[in-house]
Amino acid sequence: MAAFQIIFTPASSAEITRLPTPLQVEVLREFDVLTADFLDKHPDRFGTVRCPDRTLYRYRAGDYRIYFEKTAQGLVIHRVLHKNSLKDFAFRSQLPLSEDEVLGENPKFWELINSPNSKNE
Repeated sequence: MAAFQIIFTPASSAEITRLPTPLQVEVLREFDVLTADFLDKHPDRFGTVRCPDRTLYRYRAGDYRIYFEKTAQGLVIHRVLHKNSLKDFAFRSQLPLSEDEVLGENPKFWELINSPNSKNE
């Protein structure tokens, strides 16, 4: 099986770079197991956030949530958010539906994903 290429957006690159080096290694090590068919064989390991034309996956790496997309080139990492960051908390707490359904329907989530701004305010 071929491994995925991991591509960081400018925002996710800035987010991962702000982490201490040992934590960067720990978070990135979580992707070592990914192969071309991993998403299909282990769907229970990922949350899925959908909108009509796009599917993102949410992966837990320790205390971080990594939001990524599968493309022909590999995995595009859109955001690396601490589980307790205000943005992550705002999207994931006190929601009547599943968190992934609510995220998919929330235009602010897609603004966060598409934003080149990497500040976790």
